[in-house]
Amino acid sequence: MHAVILAGGKGVRLRPYTTALPKPLVPIGDEHAILEIVLRQLAMAGFTHCTLAIGHLGEIIRAYVGDGSQWGMTVDYATEESPLGTMGPLLNLRDRLPETFLVMNGDVLTDLDYADVLRTHRDSGAPLTIATYARKVHIDFGVLTTESSKVVAFTEKPSMDYRVSMGVYGVSRQTLDSYTPGLPLGFDELVLDLLTAQRPPHAYEFDGYWLDIGRPDDYDRANAEFTTRKSLLLKGA
Repeated sequence: MHAVILAGGKGVRLRPYTTALPKPLVPIGDEHAILEIVLRQLAMAGFTHCTLAIGHLGEIIRAYVGDGSQWGMTVDYATEESPLGTMGPLLNLRDRLPETFLVMNGDVLTDLDYADVLRTHRDSGAPLTIATYARKVHIDFGVLTTESSKVVAFTEKPSMDYRVSMGVYGVSRQTLDSYTPGLPLGFDELVLDLLTAQRPPHAYEFDGYWLDIGRPDDYDRANAEFTTRKSLLLKGA
């Protein structure tokens, strides 16, 4: 099984932590970087090959990870000369990838079964599989519904339930066929194109542990919780 980890972003929202370190290498706990945790999880799930899409401070990631042998994997690299969006790096890699593969952000802390995501994607026959997570948002205001300047409904401080993308995807190589290598391609653009073409992505619903470490508050929470979650995230460690 093959995984592509997107590790080329500048991590602007996580500054000042990412001023000198690429976001996937910020430490979690006393011993591990986020990227190390992800690579160890992939190896334990049976992934044997991983491609790291690097850009900002990519030479530090390359020096840290090397060829992946320390985790029993083969790791190679693809360098972004300019930002290509979430899915854009895959276009330059297309000829190096198998028919189906996993794609994920390099700053995800979760106990998601990555191998099952890829197996489910293969079995679904969908062009794209999106791992999703349930979120609840509380609105701190009374919400009005209006029609023709009249209030027709009122809800006091409602909650909204919805599912969000976890930043983990199963992808089929042929899904990328119609896009031009070297040009940016965002996740949003790909999903909208698939919906327009009536080729809907498959949703892989997950309700375990998940943190997208994109902001200082999320990063602080990850460090606070890691000690008690370590056996869950790094089984056998």
